[in-house]
Amino acid sequence: MRSFKILLVLLFLLVSFSLTMAEEVKKEEGKKEEEKVTGSVSLGVYNRYIFRGYELSSGSVVIQPSVTLSYKGFSLNYWGNIDTNEKKTQSFVPDRPGSKSFNESDLTLSYTHSFGPLSLTGGYIYYGTKYTDETEELFISASYDIISKPTLTIYRDITTYPGTYVNLSFSHSFEVYKDITLDLAASFGYFKGDDNYWRTYESSTGEYTGKKYNGFHDGKLQAGFTIPVMKNLTVQPVVQYWFPLSNKAKRIVDGSSYNPNGHLDDTWVVGLGVTFSF
Repeated sequence: MRSFKILLVLLFLLVSFSLTMAEEVKKEEGKKEEEKVTGSVSLGVYNRYIFRGYELSSGSVVIQPSVTLSYKGFSLNYWGNIDTNEKKTQSFVPDRPGSKSFNESDLTLSYTHSFGPLSLTGGYIYYGTKYTDETEELFISASYDIISKPTLTIYRDITTYPGTYVNLSFSHSFEVYKDITLDLAASFGYFKGDDNYWRTYESSTGEYTGKKYNGFHDGKLQAGFTIPVMKNLTVQPVVQYWFPLSNKAKRIVDGSSYNPNGHLDDTWVVGLGVTFSF
């Protein structure tokens, strides 16, 4: 009987040791996986370029390449915009009217750390724009991993156009057939301008001499599909509806936009993105 008890104890210790070693191996494999460099290369083709509600192209096709590299929580992203036929809008003055132009190249450096379902991200964005003065932003973002994945992001322009932009977004994906998902998203923005650049249009002076622009700014509703084509390659058709969130955002005074960056309209964006992940 005593020998049987000793055998049971030894068996228990052996199983415990095996489980512990298996867990350690699993953790080590997960750690190695996290330490790998990952990334993606994508190309999007759309009927227009909208940034925070501002219409930065019209009546042309835009091509938007993007490359992202990630390592141990750090990410570096390049994003570009090619307008195939630049035309003036209420928010956009072309650098090459009527011509094709590679008119924007942005770089984003960020770091993300997770605390369970909560993820915090901080970063820096450089906007290399040809159609307006280049600028830089710092941002911080908090995202919670539940249904609708609420994400709050605060951007601060630190050079050319001092101001603060706050965006609250939601997104969720539903599997509709095998690995194909329906992707739904919505976002809402608020902006507060701090520099004299953001002074609004006044009828009394006929110039931008009014109060600095601030208010609920842009809204966006989005629907699309993620369709796997082959390993690591997906196609993403998408449709977006952009709209002003307040009277200030869409206001026009004596034929001029109240906002010095241009008024917002109800606008549809449709297009297709292709992404290769590695």
